[in-house]
Amino acid sequence: MAYWLLKSEPEVYSILDLKREGKAIWDGVRNYQARNYLMRMQLGDLCFFYHSGANPPGIAGLCQVVATHIPDPTQFDPTSPYFDPKATREKPRWYTVEVAFLEAWPLIPLAELRACFPPDHPLVKKGNRLSVMPVPPEVAEKLIARKGCR
Repeated sequence: MAYWLLKSEPEVYSILDLKREGKAIWDGVRNYQARNYLMRMQLGDLCFFYHSGANPPGIAGLCQVVATHIPDPTQFDPTSPYFDPKATREKPRWYTVEVAFLEAWPLIPLAELRACFPPDHPLVKKGNRLSVMPVPPEVAEKLIARKGCR
């Protein structure tokens, strides 16, 4: 099993939205490195749901990958801000996963996560935060066991 961090602004889509819906496609990712991470995800992988743009930002819960290698439907929708005119149904350019809600947590703020993640991890390096990132297993296990880094 691998561990991932999925970022979303809570006013756009929050852990509570995922809880209400039960599961959702993680659509709209338009960064090639983040897309490649989505394509590496496997069934059962765990994902930390990160609220970016929050005050403070941080991990707000846990979800699990329940479907993989899904062509992102927003790339085909001309009314979507994520429309890609170069993508076709025969040759999609963007793939995603479906995740299912597991738990909402009291927010683990970025300030605390800095003590938990290696200093070179993209989450704690300003300017390097992708919407999808791998999480080292030793960090993930610490977060799951204690729901924090204290």
